[in-house]
Amino acid sequence: MYPPAEPMGTEVFARLPESLYLTEQSSSWLAARHVKMHSFLEGPSFDRAGNLWCVDLAHGRILRVDPAGNFEVIVSYDGEPNGLKIHRDGRIFVADHLHGLMLLDPEARSIRPCLQHVQREGLKGLNDLFFASNGDLYFTDQGESALENPTGRVFRLRADGKTVDLLMDGLAGPNGLVMNKAENVLYVAITHDNAIYALRLEPGGQMKKASRFIQLSGSTAGPDGLAIDSAGNLAVVHAQAGTVWLFSPLGEPLYRIRSCAGMRTTNVAFGGDDMRSLYITEAEQGVILRARLPHPGKPMYSHRD
Repeated sequence: MYPPAEPMGTEVFARLPESLYLTEQSSSWLAARHVKMHSFLEGPSFDRAGNLWCVDLAHGRILRVDPAGNFEVIVSYDGEPNGLKIHRDGRIFVADHLHGLMLLDPEARSIRPCLQHVQREGLKGLNDLFFASNGDLYFTDQGESALENPTGRVFRLRADGKTVDLLMDGLAGPNGLVMNKAENVLYVAITHDNAIYALRLEPGGQMKKASRFIQLSGSTAGPDGLAIDSAGNLAVVHAQAGTVWLFSPLGEPLYRIRSCAGMRTTNVAFGGDDMRSLYITEAEQGVILRARLPHPGKPMYSHRD
């Protein structure tokens, strides 16, 4: 239906050092999958100092990578951190599959629960999160949802820190999410439907209609992390395909960004001095990849005054 996407390469920006490998250490996440992994990098997000924060889902670690590519473990705890975003006041929020929405204090190097229930009901298992410019926090509650168990949900925690709205349920693996430039559409990666849904929002924030914006094919997984650039183009990580797709605001494929190190691409964040570098976490080899894109990333909530 469309011309082939233009190929684009990547380079390795940073590699988790072997001194931080935990290959022989088990965890509940690894035990459930009957595998051993030294790490599983996810959830990249930049702070104002240019440090890239990410999580190790397999071993419950929050990591910080300095501009030179050096890794440091900031927090290690009994959890399953999956997504991470930074508030403009410096607080770091983590989507944890076991414990819900967590709050990380980077100075004290401590982490604590922030939201574990919605209307007295426990969360299924958070996956990813996104800050709107007004401070509202959108997050996906994936749990173990899939095509045969479409029970995943998308929520919004209002900027007041108290009000939680259910935007949509009945989803087969809601994962990464990001808003369009006008912030009246919320794009959500639905991993097990191999698709990106578009949730249209009313001025008051109510979800009006949802549609399937992009349908992917191939891979044993599906779309994972999402990001958007200043032109409204949508970057979509295709998990286990070693690929990040860049789609136009109309859903046309523009670029296929291929991993140069491993097939388990997980998530993305724009960074660099001009915000035109796309940083990609890759979980098979424990690396962070980098690609140069035509347009800078849309300014994130954490960088606004």
